[in-house]
Amino acid sequence: MHIWLNIVLVIQLLAAIAMIGLVLIQHGKGADMGASFGSGASGSLFGATGSANFLSRSTAVCAVIFFCCTLALAYLGNARPAATDGGSVLDRAAPTAPAASAPTGAAQIPGVTPAAPVAPPAAAGSAAQ
Repeated sequence: MHIWLNIVLVIQLLAAIAMIGLVLIQHGKGADMGASFGSGASGSLFGATGSANFLSRSTAVCAVIFFCCTLALAYLGNARPAATDGGSVLDRAAPTAPAASAPTGAAQIPGVTPAAPVAPPAAAGSAAQ
C-alpha cells in the first residue's frame, strides 16, 4: 500500500505542475483588447480561438486528475492497518515519566529534575584563618 501512496503522490505533483504551467500560458480576459492594437494574438499556434479551447480543456483535465489524486491520498492516508486498535490520537494515553523525589517544601515542576542542594559559600573572614 505504501507504493500506491508514492505513485499517487507523484501523479498529483505532475498534475499540479502541469496545471500551473497551463494557467500561466493562458491569456486573461482582457487579452483580446490588445489583439486589436496589433499584439499578434490571432497568429498563435492554435488559431485565435483554438488556443483558448485547447488550454482550458487541458487545464480542466489536469484539475480533475489533481482532485482525484487528492481524494485518493486522503483515503490512503486515513486507511489503518488491521493490527492497530484504531481510535483517535487523543484517545491514546501519553507515556508518563517517573516522578522525581524533591526535598520537602520545594516546588515540584513537571519534567524538571531538582538539583542537589548547594552549601552556602564560607565567609571571606573565616577562609583567611
